[in-house]
Amino acid sequence: MWEHLAHLNVLLALGVLASTAATDFVYVLFTAAVSARRRVPAATWSSVWYLLSSFAVITYTRDPLFVAFAAVGSWLGAFASMTLLHGRSAPPSPLAPSA
Repeated sequence: MWEHLAHLNVLLALGVLASTAATDFVYVLFTAAVSARRRVPAATWSSVWYLLSSFAVITYTRDPLFVAFAAVGSWLGAFASMTLLHGRSAPPSPLAPSA
């Protein structure tokens, strides 16, 4: 396993990490748009989400080690997007009791 790490393409690994971070960032924005029932932004974020995810999927299916970089990038993207959205007021939950 360590020999495999020694031959790892670092730029490609960083590309997978960045693309999965961007993918999850966009996915959270897509989910927020869906929750807010905003059709055009939801559709737009959905298409961007699929475009971004294709790089990571194509890359790490050739080398399973890239899945670890995808997981780290996924976490970073979701964390960053939630940080961005934290300051915005959330739409009311459809499951919340009415006042």
